[in-house]
Amino acid sequence: MKSILSTKKLTSAQKNLILGAGFSVVEYDAIQIEFLDVEFPKNLENLIFTSKNGVQAFLKTQPDLNTETFSCFCVGSKTESSLIKKGFKVVKTAQNAADLADFIVKNYKNAHFSFFCSAIRRDELPDYLTKNQVSFEEIVCYKTQLNTQEFKQEFDAVLFFSPSGVQSFSAVNHFKNMLSVCIGNTTAAEVQKHTQNVTVANATTIESVIARAVKALN
Repeated sequence: MKSILSTKKLTSAQKNLILGAGFSVVEYDAIQIEFLDVEFPKNLENLIFTSKNGVQAFLKTQPDLNTETFSCFCVGSKTESSLIKKGFKVVKTAQNAADLADFIVKNYKNAHFSFFCSAIRRDELPDYLTKNQVSFEEIVCYKTQLNTQEFKQEFDAVLFFSPSGVQSFSAVNHFKNMLSVCIGNTTAAEVQKHTQNVTVANATTIESVIARAVKALN
């Protein structure tokens, strides 16, 4: 039986997509999130979130906000849905941070933004906004900690959901002949530092990553 390793704990329904296809699955959380106690600036208006964790960290310290007063710009459908569920207005959802930065520069160059991110964050978005003189402040509202775990078993495929997850896995494991299935191109770029045996899901959802893995292994 072919086996799949998920670097994120799955729901029962997500696991059943793998088991129902005739594969075995092992799962663990390759990263752990710690929300920080942050004093947010007054007069927030345009908010940038590149992950659901940023949304959760923001809401944790601001539980009584009138969410309708903000305009949100985000990466990924899961981030978008977590914002909409809380009543935020989402102006733009992009597949990755570089595309979101490009949209902001082209359409909102004179606005001011607040970017909610991890202490470990990628440079594409802030670098591009700085280069194009878009006004923004960076608010570090959570920490991403690597939760390394060594596996003796060699899997047929590994599911990756963030560059940090790739870093956590690669710290103590080898990629060997395993297929790496990634949620997006940014995550895939991190995998390509170790192997070219990589494929990217059609959409930035866990279900889409699973579907891509099942199709590739069949």
